[in-house]
Amino acid sequence: MARYLRRRILTGILIILVSLVINFMLIHLAPGNPISLLAGKDNPSQEMIDALTEKYGLNDPIHIQFISYVKTLLKGDLGYSIMSSEPVSKLIFEKVGPTLLLALTSILLAVVIGTASGIFAARKRGSLFDVTMNGLSYVFDSTPSFWLGLMLILIFASKLKIFPTAGMVDLRAQHEGIAKAVDILWHLTLPLITVTLIQIPYYFRIARASVIQTMSEDFITTFRAAGMKENKIFKKYIFKNAILPTITVFGINLAYVISGVAIIEIVFAWPGMGRLMMTAISKRDYPLLMGIYLILSVSIAVCMIVVDLIYAVIDPRIRYD
Repeated sequence: MARYLRRRILTGILIILVSLVINFMLIHLAPGNPISLLAGKDNPSQEMIDALTEKYGLNDPIHIQFISYVKTLLKGDLGYSIMSSEPVSKLIFEKVGPTLLLALTSILLAVVIGTASGIFAARKRGSLFDVTMNGLSYVFDSTPSFWLGLMLILIFASKLKIFPTAGMVDLRAQHEGIAKAVDILWHLTLPLITVTLIQIPYYFRIARASVIQTMSEDFITTFRAAGMKENKIFKKYIFKNAILPTITVFGINLAYVISGVAIIEIVFAWPGMGRLMMTAISKRDYPLLMGIYLILSVSIAVCMIVVDLIYAVIDPRIRYD
């Protein structure tokens, strides 16, 4: 296992490096640049443009810019935002908390609800619950997340006035302690419901299909013919085999928690990484974009390693050494 873990860590580092190169090239080769925004649109002088270009090193060849960025990165410095002149690490740290709160909570609820309902539907195949959940899964899977969010705002915020329409806290109330935590949860409800409902169909269908497929395997039929109790067969053999695809999907979705809720954050004015990333893209803020994409690359590599290790724990047939 130790040798496998070392190989996977090296592979993860290689993936991060390749992603770093590709993202750097694509960002810098894309049309537009931050200097045109910094200089303003009211007939900026060429001297100002040249000075700003030299200040941020954008007049150097792209490979020189990349080498300079890597040297800075190796020192543990993500650089400074071109637009705000603040450290990229500070900007990301301020926004990562709300995003993780929304994304992690929603994905945990989705995997629990979706997997549990998928397993139950598979064991009661053809029942009213199975047919209903199948229909609902296709409905929510085909529903755009931003449209669902807007409908929830119109119904529960604008019409019924139960939940707030946007934001993370009530700025006028200035709550502290438990009252502030309750206020955050109250603002979190609608975006959390939106993201959770969109993700549940994936886990439902995967869990249902995996259980049905495992239940039809020959070794399960043999256990039943031998008189083994159905509950024992399910707990000891079916569940462990059927849960592996769910873990795969969970690991992939977990790796994209930062970018996956960007649209929902914009709809609900949630102050997270998604809105920060969209702002950085619109303003061509190269250092900030690179910092965000680096975090995405690292999270993907780490999640893939964790998923592979969980495989070995759940399924004893998997051996890496």
